[in-house]
Amino acid sequence: MIYFITGGARSGKSSYAQKEALSLSDNPVYVATANVMDAEFEQRVTRHKADRDERWTALEEPMHVSKLPIADRVVVVDCVTLWLTNFFLKYEQDIHASLDALKKEIDELDNHPGTFFIVSNEIGMGLHADTEMGRKFVDLQGWANQYIAAKAKKAVFMVAGIPVFVKS
Repeated sequence: MIYFITGGARSGKSSYAQKEALSLSDNPVYVATANVMDAEFEQRVTRHKADRDERWTALEEPMHVSKLPIADRVVVVDCVTLWLTNFFLKYEQDIHASLDALKKEIDELDNHPGTFFIVSNEIGMGLHADTEMGRKFVDLQGWANQYIAAKAKKAVFMVAGIPVFVKS
């Protein structure tokens, strides 16, 4: 079962997903999809890790989340934006190949027994990106979010730490 949580930067998405996961399990799994790119990003990762205590099992997987040992578990996958970035780079900015790869992963997760809180970003609500690559990625992110939300049992949009229920 998929629950989709989206919103802007620092809107409370991850905190909400973690709180919901802990309400269902005493030992949830946190799947990080990021590749650490620089020192500043490493600080962000460290801050995220500090948000979780010993009850969590942490796994790192940049692309093939569905291959992890997460069946029958409560799982937070954080986040789609970084997950998509990994596909986008692998497929050399081919948005169709990147979207197909993510859809395949989402379909696999949807077929797994378990509960999956999938965290994403709404990046298309601000100014238009100045580069072709940026515009391609905004489109890719929007289509990915639509796909996951359609598959989800519940979709939540986070605003200033407050969940707004879009689909329940």
